Amino acid sequence: MRALIADDEAPARAKLRRLLEASNDIEVVGEATTGREAVALIKRSQPDVAFLDIRMPGLDGFAVLDSIASDEAPYVVFVTANEQHAIRAFEVGAVDYLLKPYTPERFKRVLDRARDRFALSARSADSRHARASAGENDQPRAFLQRLLVMDNGRAVFLPTDRIDRIEAERNYVHLFCGKATYRLRATIGALQDRLDPGQFLRINRSTLVRLDAMQDVHEWSHGDFRVVMKDGAELVWSRRYRAAAEREFGVRG
Repeated sequence: MRALIADDEAPARAKLRRLLEASNDIEVVGEATTGREAVALIKRSQPDVAFLDIRMPGLDGFAVLDSIASDEAPYVVFVTANEQHAIRAFEVGAVDYLLKPYTPERFKRVLDRARDRFALSARSADSRHARASAGENDQPRAFLQRLLVMDNGRAVFLPTDRIDRIEAERNYVHLFCGKATYRLRATIGALQDRLDPGQFLRINRSTLVRLDAMQDVHEWSHGDFRVVMKDGAELVWSRRYRAAAEREFGVRG
């Protein structure tokens, strides 16, 4: 799993990093000292799990989670010195919470819970892929050919083959079509389910690209690739989503 640490206190960040790096299946992809830094790092690094301090400058841990679209958010473990936040942590769907000061044994139990949640999600995705490959659905699947979008106060039926890429912004998406951009109220996960996977590829938590609009793909770092679009945009193809694409296209990187 890829993990992110967000805490305004250096000793607290150091303790979390030390405990995470003791596990050989965890990669720490970044550290943030404020809530806004955490939001930016989550969007850029697409961690699988984030350890968020609840009290941070600017945005607290709950506000950080509110700033990320639900289908783009990592699994979250809230870290707090105040036990009263525990109930709210579970109300917003956190994997668990760590009450400061915590022991290595308590941390291990929390990390194991995050591992279980991550493994369950991966098995669910593999199961959906296996059912699709086996052709369990006898009816051919109908994919969207057009999207209804607004353009200067008028409704437009936008052909999906004009879309170069789709980027998520909380509960909205931006559709990039050459020099034009449209905003649509939808989640990127819902759109992905309705678009032809032979034409569109999910390259990270927040971005879908049309395959024919891609120009170049380059190796980058930590297993991530850099995608250059024909319109000049440069995007990150994360290791996690590249592995899923390798299964889809029958190759290994």
